[in-house]
Amino acid sequence: MSNLDSNLLNDIARIEQISIVPTMLEVICRTTGMGFAAIARVTEDKWVACSVRDEIEFGLKPGGELVLETTICNEIRSNREAVVIDNVDRDPNFCQHHTPKMYGFKSYISVPIILKNGKFFGTLCAIDPRPAVLSDIKITGMFNMFVDLIAFHLQSIESVERTRQTLNEVNHQLADSININNQFQFISNHNLQEPLRKMRVFSGMMLNAVDKNELDKVKAYAARVDSCAAEFSAIVTELSDFTELFNETNFETVDLNQVVSDVSGLLSLLLETTNTQITFENLPTITANRFQMEQLFRNLVTNSIQYAKGGGQHLIHIHPGKNENEIAERNGQQKMNHVLKIVIEDNGRGFSQVQLQKIFNIFSKFPDYKNGQTEGHSLAYCRKIVNNHGGHIKAESAEGKGTVFSITLPRK
Repeated sequence: MSNLDSNLLNDIARIEQISIVPTMLEVICRTTGMGFAAIARVTEDKWVACSVRDEIEFGLKPGGELVLETTICNEIRSNREAVVIDNVDRDPNFCQHHTPKMYGFKSYISVPIILKNGKFFGTLCAIDPRPAVLSDIKITGMFNMFVDLIAFHLQSIESVERTRQTLNEVNHQLADSININNQFQFISNHNLQEPLRKMRVFSGMMLNAVDKNELDKVKAYAARVDSCAAEFSAIVTELSDFTELFNETNFETVDLNQVVSDVSGLLSLLLETTNTQITFENLPTITANRFQMEQLFRNLVTNSIQYAKGGGQHLIHIHPGKNENEIAERNGQQKMNHVLKIVIEDNGRGFSQVQLQKIFNIFSKFPDYKNGQTEGHSLAYCRKIVNNHGGHIKAESAEGKGTVFSITLPRK
């Protein structure tokens, strides 16, 4: 194992994290009567055992390698199709194949493990020196369900690893923001843990169904695990997108009139189909990150459209605040003319006071937004972008009377 690179060692470790794998291999051996079962990581040049159950003294342990070209898994990696052999001597495709001759097996089954991103991981395989009945649909169905389960777990483990890395970076970069840190703590303890908890529950139920050979239930539980994995993946994607805001550091002179004009052009089809009109006037030129400014106004516009009343033209007006030379109090000192205000107001449905209290929180849920989907991340982006520029954003609204977003930014 010491000769393996870090990626392969990590793959072995991920398989070891799946607690039901040893039981899974035992179920395979007990169900098929075969003496050797394994999960193998198969790359373009390596065949490495990740987990093994060996009752026939085949001699392979986790981390052990076979020469790739001597295995049938090498062919499976290329065509991504399962190979099932009840008796090599009677199989026209494999009776003269070099692999069974080299390793001395008569029965063989190997099913590819395909991750949800389409990447080939390896195989779930079993061999025995005696013939076995493997082409039965119950056996092949069990293997197919097991490889799906392995793929689900690998996906969730990878997601957890990415999330931990993301959260570590976020917590480091947001050390000065108590509010954001509290939100991420809530997400970690609740939003992320709930789909993982469900996956563990359904995985256990699936294993019980396998022991009872209830393949219909196994398939149903696998679908539930898949749904939970998709939910987890969506949360991770939103978190990853959010943390990208921390990586933009290039500031330049930005004409906000041009930014709003560009955003209006990019959203022209949406504006037309929703009967929305954007007007803007006399916006300032500031020192900012141009890409983040475009994100800011795009998110504010699309959020506004989401809350249009319907039945008439939706109006969005962007303009400087009435008192651009307002006094900003920072660090106990008054600074004149160092800040400016930008106002985005609409004639939409508005928000309730309860909604306003959490409007900038990540993963806020409003009952009337996209049939209950999470909404807050777009406005959380806005607050983070404004914070990146040393500013502040607030919202004022009343139900049925539209919304006003006020952004205060330093001139430089």
